[in-house]
Amino acid sequence: MQVLIVEDDAALGLFLQKGLKLEGHEVEWVGDGETALTWMEERRPDLLVLDLSLPNRDGVEVLEEMQGRFDDTAVLVLTGRSMVEERVKCLNLGADDCMLKPFSFHELTARCRSLLRRRERFADPVLRHEGVELNRMERRVTRKGVAVELTGKEFALLEYLIQRKERCCSRGELLEGVWQMSRDAGTNVVDVYVNYLRKKLGAAGSNDDAGHGVIETVRGEGYRMSSVASVKKQPGRAQVYTVGSAWAEA
Repeated sequence: MQVLIVEDDAALGLFLQKGLKLEGHEVEWVGDGETALTWMEERRPDLLVLDLSLPNRDGVEVLEEMQGRFDDTAVLVLTGRSMVEERVKCLNLGADDCMLKPFSFHELTARCRSLLRRRERFADPVLRHEGVELNRMERRVTRKGVAVELTGKEFALLEYLIQRKERCCSRGELLEGVWQMSRDAGTNVVDVYVNYLRKKLGAAGSNDDAGHGVIETVRGEGYRMSSVASVKKQPGRAQVYTVGSAWAEA
């Protein structure tokens, strides 16, 4: 699961990041509310661990801004404020749980696991996009009803892209989110695996779009899931641009 920690105490933030990574999660730490909202808009994490006393925007403001926008993200509030009214306000603003500082790290990880289990129980395990269905529980992918055999990394890459299908994902983000590598690592592994996915998803398409994929290259930015084919005109005739076709940028 992808976790965002928002904590202005650097020592505590880094400690939580390291500990939750050891639990097997993808974890990012930021130190202020404004950066947290920007990060959430770009990444849509599964779990937010949120301190209330933050610079720029405090935790309560972050919760207010999140209302109705990040319903798929579970929120665990950390606070040194002992007044019950503060915690009640956070819960009314959409937080799923609250913990008082100081706290036990073992209790925090247990609560994180509980929140994620609770979310998974009510979440649809099947992600869908333009004829592609990805079943996270069964680890199975189909396109237009045809099974598509993917490796573990191919599956993880497709899952990441579909979960963020409303926007473009940079190569650096994909390196970090799927391969847990540095954003500036000198490798073309993202491009290689996108081409693998295009070929496999294209092979599972109908006869009239065999060879065409559903992943679009955004020049100078990265990749995103394609939704509507655009039209590219040639002299005397109209050509439909479909990602994965001869017109697509490799």
